Amino acid sequence: MITLTLLHPTKTTPVQSWTFKTTATIRIGRSTDNEVVLYSAVVSRHHLEIRHENNHWEIVNLGTNGTYIEEKLIEQKQVTDGMTIRLASSGPTIKICLSSEDSPIKGQLARMNQSNLPPPVQKRHPSARCNHNFSPCCFVLSPNFFYSLWMLITRYIEFL
Repeated sequence: MITLTLLHPTKTTPVQSWTFKTTATIRIGRSTDNEVVLYSAVVSRHHLEIRHENNHWEIVNLGTNGTYIEEKLIEQKQVTDGMTIRLASSGPTIKICLSSEDSPIKGQLARMNQSNLPPPVQKRHPSARCNHNFSPCCFVLSPNFFYSLWMLITRYIEFL
């Protein structure tokens, strides 16, 4: 099992989480045909893949702006439990947990979900699919975009 957690841009608090139990390849990017969709101008449509091969997970960069681990550009790297990756040099940060049972991130998410916040949208809405390249209509129709925007505003107000 692998858990990917999107972290707040200025803090290390979780914003959204995805858990995969039997998936062999997890695609991350801006396009709605990815398993993890992130709306950021610096994220490529198909930015990276996390593949389960030979009994371990591997990160493979596909994005134009690169994928970074500890501020170093990588093309391919084996995943370790608790590692943090950044999509592009200034893009979203994702924490990867391989054993999610005792994960501190999971505990933070549980506390966050017990508050009055709505649950994160994890399934793509059918109307969010486009027949053309990325455009503003993807933002207008996507429930993930509105949830992410709401979370950013909420966290910004908390930060103040």
